Amino acid sequence: MALSLDKVEALAPDQASLDAARKLLKPGAWPAVAADGAGLVWGECQGSGATPYRIVVSETDAGYKCSCPSRKFPCKHSLALMWMRAGGEVEFATAPVPVWVNDWVSRRRGPSAAAGEDVKPRASMDAASASEAAVESDPKAEVRAAAARERNRQEREASILAGLDDLDVWLADQVDRGLAGFAVRAAQDCRLIAQRLVDAKASGLATRMESLPSRLFSLPESARPAAAIQELGLAHLLAAAYRRQEALPEGLRADVRQAIGWPVTREALLADANATRMEGQWRVVATVSEMQPDKLRRLETWLWHEGARDGVQAAPRFAVLIDFVPVATGAASSGYSVGDRIEAELVFYPSAMPMRAQIVRPLSGAMACNAPIELPDRKLDAAYRGYEAALHVLPWLGVSPMCVRDARVRRHGSQFFLCDAEQGADLALPLAPAQAAMASPLASCARLDAVGLWDGCRFTLCWAQTELGRWMNA
Repeated sequence: MALSLDKVEALAPDQASLDAARKLLKPGAWPAVAADGAGLVWGECQGSGATPYRIVVSETDAGYKCSCPSRKFPCKHSLALMWMRAGGEVEFATAPVPVWVNDWVSRRRGPSAAAGEDVKPRASMDAASASEAAVESDPKAEVRAAAARERNRQEREASILAGLDDLDVWLADQVDRGLAGFAVRAAQDCRLIAQRLVDAKASGLATRMESLPSRLFSLPESARPAAAIQELGLAHLLAAAYRRQEALPEGLRADVRQAIGWPVTREALLADANATRMEGQWRVVATVSEMQPDKLRRLETWLWHEGARDGVQAAPRFAVLIDFVPVATGAASSGYSVGDRIEAELVFYPSAMPMRAQIVRPLSGAMACNAPIELPDRKLDAAYRGYEAALHVLPWLGVSPMCVRDARVRRHGSQFFLCDAEQGADLALPLAPAQAAMASPLASCARLDAVGLWDGCRFTLCWAQTELGRWMNA
């Protein structure tokens, strides 16, 4: 049974879903759509995150599955894919069925309950088209909407500044009470100021303050007082920088606003003519999944740029793709594995140290690759100096990627360290304690090339090339 527009209209849970689906009927929103010629169609739709959502639809019974966290079924992405297939205006390439589509097919228990012919139509495609056309043809509505956005922006600016004033008072109170005992009371005190910052619409700074206790307690007890002073100092620095943001360089100003909580939408990023873009081959060198206090899971995919297309070598650099998914959706991953190679064009968020990026358009799918990663000839001390230089530009940098050549892992008691392979080197970065068991075999290697993430206290080893072969952080 082929999909029809009437069928898609009947499946829509409400008119709003159809309205949203219609906005996705643009080729630019779909990096890839394909079919197997036997009733399965699938595609990837670029949402607000770095990784496209994956959608599969069975034409025989209108079954569907989407990787987005929507609570509407079918979601707007599933409806849009069905709509494009039923409309016949988009060409679906015939291709082998991907593994993730086969996984869905194997887990299905039968036809979708929503696929029955007696489903009562609840939405109208004509209404969706007419609604969008009406909005597009009403210039007065656009003027009113622009005025409302500006008014909301000004109100939020004032609210954030009031929240930062409260933060200053809170920080002064912590100093008066003594920072030596701050870690003991951090959970309660940080929760209170985080709630105030949420009310002030400074969501980014609120998340930073609420997660501060967990960062402190992940450190040895002896290191917590100094870390507390540093963390509170950075909060004060962010507040001061926000108040004088107009005097800051453009990239640093963008960093401050994003750290406080002003988002940059994908649409605005793609429309920014000054945004840095890079095209070429990228290797996945690290994947990180972290649950935040706001009940969102933060998914990071760290990429290493291997070079531009058409044989034109570009300066290698790191990029990180960041997605946020609700914790309630269960276990989640970015869809990439360490070692994968992808070819894509990336656009970087405005920053004094551009690293966070979005995929503008994938030029090939992710492919597993066992080839070594070609790293620049940089020893550990040079890599660390690069980190210090970056910290000078962006003091709240947080986690920073490092690539090193000719290093080795050494052990002192139960602690492992990343050191220069040459004897007598005085720099040693402690590895994350959670990596002790996995990193233990590396201590027997005379030298290694490595990529990892340094947070100022611990080095998380993500990838290493040794004389015995490749090591990856599982």
